[in-house]
Amino acid sequence: MSLTPTFCRAARILLDWTQTDLAEASGLTRATVANFERGAHMPHPNNLQAIREALEAAGIEFLPETKTKGPGLRVRK
Repeated sequence: MSLTPTFCRAARILLDWTQTDLAEASGLTRATVANFERGAHMPHPNNLQAIREALEAAGIEFLPETKTKGPGLRVRK
């Protein structure tokens, strides 16, 4: 599943993280996270990967689209 601005915001909400929290966890600037989440800028692929890895390390699991369900996310137990 490709990380979208909507899934990024949703993941942060599930973790109770601010944009600053995500920026610090991913090693990026808050501006990079904010611009991505509002759809103003698509980060470089390695920055997008850093965001995803930070969210996954914090417990987010990205779920692929299936025949019966769209893509999603959840917090690992």
